[in-house]
Amino acid sequence: MKTIFVDGYNVVNSWPDLKQKKDFSFEAARQSLIDKLHNYGVFNECNIILVFDAHKVHGSIEKKEEINKNISVVFTKDGETADSYIEKKVNALGRKHEIVVVTSDNLEQQTVFQRGAVRMSSLEFYNEVTKIEKKIKVKTDINKSSNKNSIADNIDDGIVEILEALRRGK
Repeated sequence: MKTIFVDGYNVVNSWPDLKQKKDFSFEAARQSLIDKLHNYGVFNECNIILVFDAHKVHGSIEKKEEINKNISVVFTKDGETADSYIEKKVNALGRKHEIVVVTSDNLEQQTVFQRGAVRMSSLEFYNEVTKIEKKIKVKTDINKSSNKNSIADNIDDGIVEILEALRRGK
């Protein structure tokens, strides 16, 4: 199963909708990103590790939260950047797994590439996530439509049975 490491604040500062949200609330921007990645991870059956810097938060300890089986959110500890956390994890996994790192930091892209990961810019990932969101919407609309047709078919069948019963005098 593919594992995708996402540099959270790098993405928040790169995606147009999240950039706007963060001007009002970092928490809202983070939650919106988590929601988008949740849908993406479920649709593509991959593991996503979303990493946010807490290296400037004095006394902060590493905090990891499992959102579901497809996504985990990590806040790094005091003195540790998202880049260093991701590098450490990619290095530990090595070339044994399919790993993608999402960041627009050129130095980080080169570092993780040398350690066996595929690199993707935040904007490339934005376009991919947007494409998947559209596919999910189409699939949802089709399911809703087919459910309506199924309900309508059942209603039609029910009406036919009632009419036949009335004709037979029951």
